[in-house]
Formats: sequence, C-alpha cells, structure tokens
Amino acid sequence: MAGKMTSDKIGFDAIETASVDELRHSQLQNLKKTLSDAYHSSSIYKKKFDDAGVHPDDLKTLEDLSKFPFTTKADLRDNYPFGMYCKPMEQIVRIHASSGTTGKPTVVGYTQNDIDTWANLVARSIYAAGGRAKDKILISYGYGLFTGGLGAHYGAERLGCAVIPMGGGQTEKQVQLINDFEPDLIMVTPSYMLNIADEIHRQGIDPQKLALRTGIFGAEPWTNAMRTDIENRMAIDAVDIYGLSEMMGPGVAQECIETKDGPTIWEDHFYPEIIDPITNEVLPDGEEGELVFTSLSKEAMPMIRYRTRDLTRLLPGSARTMRRMAKITGRSDDMLIIRGVNVFPSLIEEQICGIEGLAPHYLIEIGKQGNMDTVRVRVELEAGHSTPTNEQLIKLLSHKIKTFIGISTSIVIEEPNTLPRSEGKAKRVIDHRNQ
Repeated sequence: MAGKMTSDKIGFDAIETASVDELRHSQLQNLKKTLSDAYHSSSIYKKKFDDAGVHPDDLKTLEDLSKFPFTTKADLRDNYPFGMYCKPMEQIVRIHASSGTTGKPTVVGYTQNDIDTWANLVARSIYAAGGRAKDKILISYGYGLFTGGLGAHYGAERLGCAVIPMGGGQTEKQVQLINDFEPDLIMVTPSYMLNIADEIHRQGIDPQKLALRTGIFGAEPWTNAMRTDIENRMAIDAVDIYGLSEMMGPGVAQECIETKDGPTIWEDHFYPEIIDPITNEVLPDGEEGELVFTSLSKEAMPMIRYRTRDLTRLLPGSARTMRRMAKITGRSDDMLIIRGVNVFPSLIEEQICGIEGLAPHYLIEIGKQGNMDTVRVRVELEAGHSTPTNEQLIKLLSHKIKTFIGISTSIVIEEPNTLPRSEGKAKRVIDHRNQ
C-alpha cells in the first residue's frame, strides 16, 4: 500500500491476487536471499547451518527448506538481548520484547525498512478487514514493548485512518470514546471486547446506535462461539488478526471480512510450514501440527524456520491467493495466555523463589470472572519463617508478577506443607476456563 496502489483492484497489493505460480516464484527468490543474508550476516545462523550440514546454495526448491534447522525461543534467549541481530545497531530503529520462561524476554529489532514493511502489512490487514482511509480506529491494545499497540497504530496510520490511541484498560473511558468519538473499527483482544460490551450494557447504551462496525481481534486464541457472541452483542463484524513478535508483531495473517474463514497468511513475507511437533516432519496442507514460519523480508532479525508452538492447519486460499490458517487449537508447550499476555508457570516460580519467606511450593489457578481471565497464585510460607507478614508477602509477590510478567493476580499465602505434593511431575496449573 504505502500511499499508492499496486494493482488494478483498488486497495490490494498485486501479490495478494497473483497466481499461485507467481507467488511461489516470489517466495523462492526471497527465501534464497533470506537464507544467504542470514548465513553471511549472523555467526549464529552460520553455525546452525554448518552444524546441520547445509548451505544457502542447497535451496533449489521451496521444499528444500526442510533441510535447514529450526529456530526456537531458546535461540533468542541464549543470545539475549541482541545476539540474533543481523544488522549493526546503527541500523536498528526499534526494539520490542516479550516475556519468556527464564525471565529473560525475547528481544526483537527492526530496521526502518522493517518498520515500513510492518506498517504496510498491518495496513493491508486492516483493509482486508474492511477498514478504509476515511475510518476512525480505536487502538485498545497495550502500547510499549508489547508489539500490539504500536504495530496496530502504525498500520492504521499507513492506511490513512484517524487513530485514537487509547491503549488498554480504563473500560469506562473506552466506552466513552466509542460513544463520543464514534470510531468505525476497534483493535483489541476479544476477551477485553466482551468486557467493553458488558460496560456498554451497564450504561444502557444501544450498540445498534454506535458507529462501530468492525472489531479486529487478536493476541489470544478465541473461538467461533466467542465471535458469534461479540457480533450479536455489539452488532459488529468480528475478524481475526494473527501475529507474533518474533516474526514481526500483529499483521502476519488477517481474516478477510468477505469470508471470515480464518486468517490469510501474508505469504509474500512469511513462508509457512506445518510440522509434526514430535517427529519434526513437514506435514501436507490440511493436516494439523505446529506452525513454523520463515521470514522472507526481515532485515534486522530474519527468522529461519521459527517454531511458533501454535497448533493449526494450512488451508487453501479463498478471498486471496495466499493460504489461510485454521483457528489455533492449542500450543505444543505449556505457555498460558492470560488476557493476551504470554505467561509461563516457570516465570511465576522465578518471582516466588526470589522472595525470602516463600517456599517453592505453589499452585496457579486460572479462571473467569465475567469475560476476563483471573489468576490466583497459592503459595506456601517457608517453614519456620516468621517475617515479613503475610500482607507484605502478598503485596510484594503481586507487585513482582505485575511488573515482570504484566498480569494482575490474587495471592493466597498458605501454611507450610498444605499444598498437594507429587512424586512425579508437579501439577502447577489448574485451568478452569475450559471446564
């Protein structure tokens, strides 16, 4: 997009409706360049390729990508913070980060070209969702190191929308802005949209009389049942946006308003594979497995066969030539998604273990209060420990979890030896949301 149309079909980039053969040819050329750049610009990728006995020149077809090694979150953490960068710091114009299992975030960087590409793809996504330059759009994702807010913001501006940069929280104010500023679209997590809907109902506002017509929802899995609930309660269209910070942020894939049949992957920038998470074998389209992405245009931090841990299927293109992804059914690891924030039990454990007076025996209970996720952490006192007080421990642990992980929790301090013990693998999480 970026201000000028690149095809006769107004608003579409030409590649979106190109033939499959044209798309595959473009992917192969860009993939060859990506592998070569990564190999020659990164000692980490060079070693990974050499250890696997492959060279960028070995890529003759798209299927040859299966010969190359995977990249995982562990690679990013092992090379924290900037070891995965393939460009010098003077070319880096933005840094984002997300939390991880060890307490170290996974850090991603962007060149100016990367930022422009990201803005273009989010603009493309908003257009696919029915947004147009004349529209006002309320951004209710969090701003900051999280990619959601700024990613949505830059894309909406690139499309030409009038951006209302609200950010997350302050539900009553969100409703006031929806009522007074009359945005046409909103970008937010689906669970928080339900919370906004509750507040609209509490205030006695008729959703039919609001200007809001479309919600672009992402950052957490959501079901088609939730889509129906949101659409019925808010009288809007609800569409899915998919992204992850390691690949770019929001805008890796977008559900099209005319079909609402799963997010279309922007395959000219992200080459998808589905693998068996146990055998690592590449699976044919249509079979469920773990989603793997290779970036085709990233400069600062190319990702080669990045394991997302998301479980889904690749489906044929419908509204666009590019393939779609089915609704994510789960993850191949133990990550929890709480109100759009990635949470690992081991990261909560790290906060507990850093507080004198608390024992490393705990239980995380996930539930729902209305439409919002709730988290209760039950943790034992250290035997024989008398100070500080329980109130001080509760306040300290709650603060550390909020500061370092980004979620609010209720803390319950238990007496020593009261929580269940296990002789095998400890069950640290009880998730009541799907019961």
